[in-house]
Amino acid sequence: MELFRDVEMPLLAVLAAMERRGVRVDADALARLASEYRATLAATESAIYELAGGPFNIASPIQLREVLFDRLKISAKGIRKGKTGFSTDVDVLTRLAAVHPLPAKILEHRALAKLLSTYVDPLPLLIHPETGRIHTSFNQTVAATGRLSSTDPNLQNIPIRTEDGRRIRAAFVPEPGKVLIGADYSQIELRILAHLTGDPVLVQAFTTGEDIHTRTAAEVFVVMPLTVTSEMRRRAKVINFGIIYGMGPQRLSRELAIPLPEAQRYIKNYFARYAGVTRYIESTLAEARRQGYVSTLLKRRRYLPELGSPDDGLRSFAERTAINTPVQGSAADLIKLAMVRLEARLPREGAPAAMILQVHDELVFEADAARVEQATAIIKEEMEQVMPLAVPLAVDIRAGQSWDEVH
Repeated sequence: MELFRDVEMPLLAVLAAMERRGVRVDADALARLASEYRATLAATESAIYELAGGPFNIASPIQLREVLFDRLKISAKGIRKGKTGFSTDVDVLTRLAAVHPLPAKILEHRALAKLLSTYVDPLPLLIHPETGRIHTSFNQTVAATGRLSSTDPNLQNIPIRTEDGRRIRAAFVPEPGKVLIGADYSQIELRILAHLTGDPVLVQAFTTGEDIHTRTAAEVFVVMPLTVTSEMRRRAKVINFGIIYGMGPQRLSRELAIPLPEAQRYIKNYFARYAGVTRYIESTLAEARRQGYVSTLLKRRRYLPELGSPDDGLRSFAERTAINTPVQGSAADLIKLAMVRLEARLPREGAPAAMILQVHDELVFEADAARVEQATAIIKEEMEQVMPLAVPLAVDIRAGQSWDEVH
């Protein structure tokens, strides 16, 4: 009832206000991007046809299979085979890219075509004729973890790490005389994991401000933190986030492109060093099996009847969900609570800033350029103090002239 009364119901008004405000988009910038992407797509298509030894329908899995495995004779060893033939999904093409240049070009083509059809072409058509802004819809009751989702358009799926995705974000801009402020919870799920598990190594790392991925690399690879290489840190980052999502050694082996025994050793070392995480997983699964659900910090429940399923696949999925939901769902709870409080506090303190977007762990505001410091201070304080945890919450915050600049 507290979650319903103090978070979800007040959030209704917050989301309604955000939907009404919308976000300004530079239609001219998107038009320039569209023509550039079309030219790049055409060049990529030509390169694909050349590598394939002739034209074919790139969007057809059947034709792509024929090109890869029959015409080019690429080995299909270890690739999943369904009713219609070998898979040509992202995982498969990523693996095949190591032995032939064509799969990499196919992935490049798919990514660009998706950005063009999902964002670059449709976004200008969604600009409201009266406001000149795009008004997405936020959904409270779609994601089972309690996370918000966004539709018409979905603004939560624009790729963050690719240059093309960043260029789309750069088209989201403030009104003249204003700036955008981006406030992003830093590693919130790992901090919540530290709180839930009480693991002394995790808690100490976050309390002292240590880089958690470097610390995990030191623990897993049994080296001193000062000798951790960038590759070790990259691997540790995959392990850290993989543990939250119940990643097993097979998946880790694929993600890091390492032999299975090596992946098994990494995971074994992780659980040996982070004993609190091991205990948390065991106790969470036992409790979930006993009561039939798991809960977040604010007591949001997720029922998991599949935990008793005789089907190994269904049961494994339910077990991973049981481990992940309290972490991801608690992160959703915290940011929702921060949104409710900020929507009340900013106008109360006379700060000319309005919340316009929420994307998972990130909030975006539009603020008067002359008063940005006041707004930034309030946003950071409210988000970092939203709930007392065993470790400090940290928010990365910056202001700029586009969504890309502030992310």
